[in-house]
Amino acid sequence: MKNSVIVKTLSWPDEAATEAFAQRLAAALTRAPSGLQACITLHGDLGAGKTTFVRHLLRALGVQGRIKSPTYAVVEPYQVKAGDIWHFDFYRFSDPREWEDAGFRDIFASPGLTLCEWPENAQGVMPTPDLDLHIRVGDDAQRSVTLQANTPLGQALLT
Repeated sequence: MKNSVIVKTLSWPDEAATEAFAQRLAAALTRAPSGLQACITLHGDLGAGKTTFVRHLLRALGVQGRIKSPTYAVVEPYQVKAGDIWHFDFYRFSDPREWEDAGFRDIFASPGLTLCEWPENAQGVMPTPDLDLHIRVGDDAQRSVTLQANTPLGQALLT
């Protein structure tokens, strides 16, 4: 039986709406039967709000202290009561050999939540994400967000 893809479109008129969605997603992630276990990709132009969304999600999941953008480090790890979280930014990622050398295959195979910005730069080495978020900025600075569930877990997170 083939899984049907679920696609939803949301509007985030301001940062409060972004934060509210992040809190709802955090609640869904922590009550999922598998625990804090998912791969979520974030697509959008520079300045679309990918990192802002991730910061709100990390806060909602219980991350304390400074939340750094992983643009230069490629990955920033976090630990919360619910499990491990890795925030990837593949903006500067260009060599698939780096995937193996850095141990990313092991991270993606282990339990935890992976949040991936610029996943198109890791195409071919990244696993299929449970959930894709595509963020677009409108003329009025409002965000249009398309969510696509690619797995049963992704579907559960959207329902």
